[in-house]
Amino acid sequence: MTEHTPSLFNVDDASRPLADRLRPLSLSDVVGQDHLLAADSPIGRMVNANRLSSMVLWGPPGCGKTTIARLLAEQTNLAFEPLSATFAGVADLRRVFQSAQHRREVGQGTLLFVDEIHRFNRAQQDSFLPYVEDGTIVLVGATTENPSFELNGALLSRCQVFVLKRLDDMALGALVARAEQLFAGGLPLDNDARNALFTMSDGDGRYLLNMVEQVQALPAPVDSAALAAAVQKRAPLYDKAREGHYNLISALHKSMRGSDPDAALYWLARMLDGGEDPLFIARRITRFANEDIGLADPNAVQQALAAWDVYDRLGSPEGELAIAQAVLYLATAPKSIGIYRGFNRARAAAKRTGSLMPPPHILNAPTRLMKDLGYGKGYQYDPDTDTGFSGANYFPIGLPRETFYEPTAHGYEHTISQRLDRWAHLRNGTTGTPTAQSEGN
Repeated sequence: MTEHTPSLFNVDDASRPLADRLRPLSLSDVVGQDHLLAADSPIGRMVNANRLSSMVLWGPPGCGKTTIARLLAEQTNLAFEPLSATFAGVADLRRVFQSAQHRREVGQGTLLFVDEIHRFNRAQQDSFLPYVEDGTIVLVGATTENPSFELNGALLSRCQVFVLKRLDDMALGALVARAEQLFAGGLPLDNDARNALFTMSDGDGRYLLNMVEQVQALPAPVDSAALAAAVQKRAPLYDKAREGHYNLISALHKSMRGSDPDAALYWLARMLDGGEDPLFIARRITRFANEDIGLADPNAVQQALAAWDVYDRLGSPEGELAIAQAVLYLATAPKSIGIYRGFNRARAAAKRTGSLMPPPHILNAPTRLMKDLGYGKGYQYDPDTDTGFSGANYFPIGLPRETFYEPTAHGYEHTISQRLDRWAHLRNGTTGTPTAQSEGN
């Protein structure tokens, strides 16, 4: 390598943050994203063909979105125009579009990089459309949020969405090795502390390098305890109003549904550690008790409601233990969606059949006219029969009997299933019209 050959690292200004000094100078130096950047991968093929399409880079902080956008411009000879949707407005967009049009007239293309593109409102996003469509700009948007939730459908239809990965330990190790090469020496960390450094970064390369910069100045040797005392652990990624919120509650719900109490406790802890409102979790597990357990364990909903009530009375952190108890109860309870399915079938039948009248024998007759019309005639009071079951028909006139609720063999629903089978046998053996009358409800 000659003195004129670009090195892997740009070290011209030691006062710049380490993450900036170690910013890659080619796409091949970007770690952890080979599924997109390798020669035979989607973006790699675009670069090799020198023909970029507009795209959205979706990934967590510190995975290389900004770096990739800058390198795409350099390696395809496009002018690089960076904007942050946090600070830019309509005037900034108008300026960029005008500059891009002027460049196009002289044969120069423009790559417009918009960081946090999801922060632009609908009108601002729509302003990109004509310039993307006619090729005035190649749009590269970066976002940490799910584009399908945050970006207009019209804009998404004109862009390819590429998902960047959270950096794994191998990628993080490569970054640390580059830092050590720059410092001309190893970091003063033992093996456990080095692994702890990866864990503390939580897959964020920028955060990792910021910690490395702090660690490099510490006296050797540094163990895990000294590392924890010297640097701050990265806060976990969790946005209570966006995708992280929905991903983790889905993970909690499905772990309980899959009868995995340990995984359910983990996701509960992740949500609480991320700042989720425990009352939101209490509401969701109460829904779970009805939707996924139901009569397989009738006590499940009582456990969920009790946890909700206890938290409401005690607050955090004491009340969180009650929610954890309910989560464990629900995860280890027998599961059934018999009620969920049965209710949906009944609702579909109700919509399909319209305004069918109930059979007269189950109608109250508070007036003489109603009695003369046959309301209540022939009603049989089930608890007063020999078997506690009359076998009368309670479906509306004109609707044959249908089976909506089908209990499973799980938990208490096994007993319910046996009871329903017995009643079906009694009903099938019942002939004629009941004669005993009652004014009961």
